[in-house]
Amino acid sequence: MISVSNVSIHFTGDNLFEGVSFVIADRDRIGLTGKNGAGKTTLLNILAGVLQPESGQVTRHGECTMGYLSQELVPATHRSILDEAMQAFAELLQVIHQRDKMMASLSDREDYESDAYMKLLNRIDEASHFIDIHGGESLEGQARRVLEGLGFKPSDHLRGMSEFSSGWQMRVELAKILLRRPDVILLDEPTNHLDIESIGWLEEWLRTYSGAVVLVSHDRAFLDNVTTRTIEINMGRLWDYKAGYSEYVMMRQERMESQVAALENQQRQVDQIERFIERFRYKASKSRQVQSRVKMLEKLDRVEIDETDTSAIHFSFPPAPSSGRIVVEVEKLSKRYDDLLVLDTIDLTVQRGEKVAFVGRNGEGKTTLSRIIIGDLEYEGIMKPGHNVSIGYYAQNQAQMLDPAKTVFETLDEIAVGDIRTRTRAILGSFLFSGEAIEKKVSVLSGGEKSRLALAKLLLKPVNLLVLDEPTNHLDMVSKDILKNALLRYDGTLIIVSHDRDFLQGLTTKVVEFRNQKLKEFPGDVYDFLEVRRLDHLRDLEQPARKGTTIGEPGEPSSGKIDYEQRKAQERERRRIASKIEAAEDKIVKLESEIALHDQMMSNPDQHPGIMTDQDFFNRYSNLKKELEEATKTWEKLLEES
Repeated sequence: MISVSNVSIHFTGDNLFEGVSFVIADRDRIGLTGKNGAGKTTLLNILAGVLQPESGQVTRHGECTMGYLSQELVPATHRSILDEAMQAFAELLQVIHQRDKMMASLSDREDYESDAYMKLLNRIDEASHFIDIHGGESLEGQARRVLEGLGFKPSDHLRGMSEFSSGWQMRVELAKILLRRPDVILLDEPTNHLDIESIGWLEEWLRTYSGAVVLVSHDRAFLDNVTTRTIEINMGRLWDYKAGYSEYVMMRQERMESQVAALENQQRQVDQIERFIERFRYKASKSRQVQSRVKMLEKLDRVEIDETDTSAIHFSFPPAPSSGRIVVEVEKLSKRYDDLLVLDTIDLTVQRGEKVAFVGRNGEGKTTLSRIIIGDLEYEGIMKPGHNVSIGYYAQNQAQMLDPAKTVFETLDEIAVGDIRTRTRAILGSFLFSGEAIEKKVSVLSGGEKSRLALAKLLLKPVNLLVLDEPTNHLDMVSKDILKNALLRYDGTLIIVSHDRDFLQGLTTKVVEFRNQKLKEFPGDVYDFLEVRRLDHLRDLEQPARKGTTIGEPGEPSSGKIDYEQRKAQERERRRIASKIEAAEDKIVKLESEIALHDQMMSNPDQHPGIMTDQDFFNRYSNLKKELEEATKTWEKLLEES
């Protein structure tokens, strides 16, 4: 259906792809995987024809049609939800309009026996046949069913697109693609905009779809339920696995272990041959065998281990300034959007140092209350920030709020003030933007890179209240873990909106559930909350409880309880490692300071007489360098374990 042949593309001097090739066949279900910035979105753009490769070609066989859901915000429109979804049938609607117009003209004709009249009848018949085979008489019904499958209520269909958030507008874009039923569907992080019911519906729809699907997602369950083939993008190369995501992870590990074992085995053989050559090189009686082994080494096909990108972000939030004991106080607060009541006379108190998770179904008001707390929305009732509270906010659509015309460096430099401005490049480096990468335009960044840049902005000013709305949506697995460790070390107050159970586990001290315009508080972390609610997954909040459902029998430990204990143990281990990471970082800073002091003394020997002949000084300097190297290795190893 689509052939990618020897495609290469570069960004700011980097080889994003170099001579990659693969084929997309009928009914393929392909998941693209790789670290943020590896090129997943770029590859989708090339497949969609949005971006042209610098070399190689993409061939679409026959009349291959394509639908592409990108991560970017959709253009504004004044249409209703239903009317916008019906735009998927624009060509078919035009045919229906033309047929109806031709049928109306028949009433003015009396030349029933003429050739022109017969030609008109034939054209009407052809148009009607085209409409029938494309389901033209049930277009509105099709559109309504898909909209409802993606979470829209029937009462939403006639509401304007502008009344809905960007996430809901993206659902309409997805609906239009599904309604067009193209030969190939390309989806870039579709689950970011969906709740669990809609994800389940989409999974089933994609599984039975007659065309091919290529998607990017960091939702492991979604990938496992939809894909049967995984293409890994790493260091400019592709690896193609005929397996879903979880099976691919095991196969990839087996591949790496096999390569290491083969390399070790070959190295043992090489060592044996080289020892033989060295031992008998000058013995005439062994010259024949020596020459034979020399040729053997020359012809040996050396085993190579695939290069792997091990780079990762590393950062810590600045120390939080002191604040009052009460950080946020909400009393009898209500919020309406026109006639829609979202929050109804709610109360909430957040105290200094608390880590609070906002959970609940999409549309229940989690983002709304977050925006009220940061002063971004009007409301009824009382919301009082505490004494000396300074807020850092990460919006759900933070990546879209970046200026695409600015460079990475300009994005931070224009808002950095004071001493922090001298550290702008260092901050960008800790988020994997260094060298020429800081001169990239925001417009060419991947979704994950934009999320990293938005997180970097939070480090420009010390704050004592972080409000984060779905911060992990575009982050890869490694980046999510590092963000979590940074939040565990953060000494301020945290409010976080997330559906990611593993990310929230051990991170929060209180869970606030949003349900039916009200709030309910649960002490502890997300697994304490799940145990109380007897839920297997946080996203079950988004599904109505089934009648007659029972979980476990009295006296028997539930699987949720077992998982809970296991995760508690895992979290204790994570905290232990996080503490070691912090100690290692402190040691590195101390050693670097001492080395810098020695460097300064050596650069000014006149001010330090005798230093250049002081052997003890140079011994200390050498030892400090060795200690720094060991401390850095320890820190890197701990990061891998975290």
